[in-house]
Amino acid sequence: MAEFALVSVLVLALVLAVVQVILAVYVRSLLVDAAAEGARVAARADSLPSDGIRRTEQLIEGSLSGRFAEDVRVSEAEFDGLPVMEISVRAPFPVVGTLGPSGMLEVQGHAVQEPG
Repeated sequence: MAEFALVSVLVLALVLAVVQVILAVYVRSLLVDAAAEGARVAARADSLPSDGIRRTEQLIEGSLSGRFAEDVRVSEAEFDGLPVMEISVRAPFPVVGTLGPSGMLEVQGHAVQEPG
């Protein structure tokens, strides 16, 4: 009985750590997708960079929470000689409870600008 109690605590801690990693990868994946979609909207010839920010924020708020969409930025860059729009998203690292890593996730999405 004592061995079961000791082993079950370790197994539970391992399962919770795996859940934490899965949650972090899931949130990062959603943020990357939202940033890429926002960059595509911002890079269109008939839209403004602020349209890309707004689209990114809508996608993040719809799939996660508004607190993950508080720091969304757009900039123009150059990649292999081509002009691109870059959407950057900084969001808090998702943690379950009070345990787990702290800090910020930062992801970018890029899209080649359409000639206007």
